[in-house]
Amino acid sequence: MKTMKLARKFVGDRAFYKMVLAVAVPIMIQNGITNFVGLLDNIMVGRVGTEQMSGVAIVNQLMMVYYLCVFGGLAGAGIFTAQYFGQKDQEGIRQTFRYKFWMALILTAGALLLFLAVGNSLVQMYLNGSSDGGDLEAALYHGTNYMKVMLLGLPAFMMVQIYVSTLRECGETVVPMKAGIAAVFVNLCLNYLLIYGKFGLPALGVVGAAVATVVSRYVEASIVIVWTHRHKDANPYIEGIYRTLKVPGHLVGKYFIKGAPLLINETMWSAGMAMLTQCYSVRGLSVIAGLNIANTINNVFNVVFIAMGDAVAIIIGQLLGAGKMKEARDTDNKIIAFSVATCIGVAVLMVFIAPLFPRIYNTTGDVKALAVQFIIAQAVFMPQAAFMHATYFTLRSGGKTIVTFLFDSVFVWCVSVPVAYCLSRFTDFPVIAIFAMVQIADWIKCVIGFVLVKKGVWLQNIVEK
Repeated sequence: MKTMKLARKFVGDRAFYKMVLAVAVPIMIQNGITNFVGLLDNIMVGRVGTEQMSGVAIVNQLMMVYYLCVFGGLAGAGIFTAQYFGQKDQEGIRQTFRYKFWMALILTAGALLLFLAVGNSLVQMYLNGSSDGGDLEAALYHGTNYMKVMLLGLPAFMMVQIYVSTLRECGETVVPMKAGIAAVFVNLCLNYLLIYGKFGLPALGVVGAAVATVVSRYVEASIVIVWTHRHKDANPYIEGIYRTLKVPGHLVGKYFIKGAPLLINETMWSAGMAMLTQCYSVRGLSVIAGLNIANTINNVFNVVFIAMGDAVAIIIGQLLGAGKMKEARDTDNKIIAFSVATCIGVAVLMVFIAPLFPRIYNTTGDVKALAVQFIIAQAVFMPQAAFMHATYFTLRSGGKTIVTFLFDSVFVWCVSVPVAYCLSRFTDFPVIAIFAMVQIADWIKCVIGFVLVKKGVWLQNIVEK
């Protein structure tokens, strides 16, 4: 009897999984293809040399702070977009779109100024350890050259996120997927041509990889923008979207109050992740290289729980906007359970792949051995990450942005970073043990997330009819 009750609570029927997968799979495919091409990109650069791979890895870690700032800056308005869509309020969606435009523009301009002013110094922060894995000066040289080209792609990235986030929040996930597929195909082809200098083109190395990425982002932006404006019947909110970019002051305040914690959260969290990498980097350039290899393959597999988190945000947000609180709770329980169960299977596959994948890279045996250890550790903690991700988006879908800020960023800076900093600098623990201890500390977040979701503090409609 108890088993049947648990099954009804956490296991859905065929219609439920069809509905969830209809949302999650296109996102999964888009992100999966993007990350797979990122993997191939990384392999191509990694076959050039350890210094090139490490320089690119450092810049991508820094760029990730900007990317997540944009995600966070748009996410607050995105909560309203999903609920407006649930109410069929096209003008509301239109206003959130305009707010997103201004927020993304401000963040992109700030990022460009920061990287142009102190980009070299930021890269150098990661190159103060031993040079056991390669030449530190060479890594700095390749990293800064890669960064200068990558900055050209920030405006395109900005526009992609504005359009794609709105399309997804309104239930359209297939078009962003197709645009992403086209972009990564362009990226992959240009990588091959420009990194190695094929068909008479110059061999540009890491600069070629950056050029390929920038071109692919403009391709993706062109596709989503053109499709959205050509299909006004499917996207009625786009009608007159640029007739004015003015957003009423009371709405700016409303979106900003709800979104500011998310922006601060993503900024602090991504900066915290960058700081964690910097902590590990004091153990040598080989650690950066090994962690980069592990993160590359991990990014391919973690699209599963990331897509499930997006599904939570979209599906639960729409149910809350429609006032279906009981259905929202039931659906959320089942999505969380589905995400964790799926990621257990994904973790097993990662463990199997761990000894094989690093062999592809043209790097030292020490780097390859570290990469294997990092991959296994990431696999072990993937179900934990899936649970935390799903609970985070559950709380966020109900507008509990202050809670998610405490849940995420404050925890990283008050627990994760101090643990990594102290253990990396004041102990002789192997770096893989330090990495595992940082993940184990996340058990605290799992407990907090479980309690808050179970209490139902997120069950609220934050938009007015």
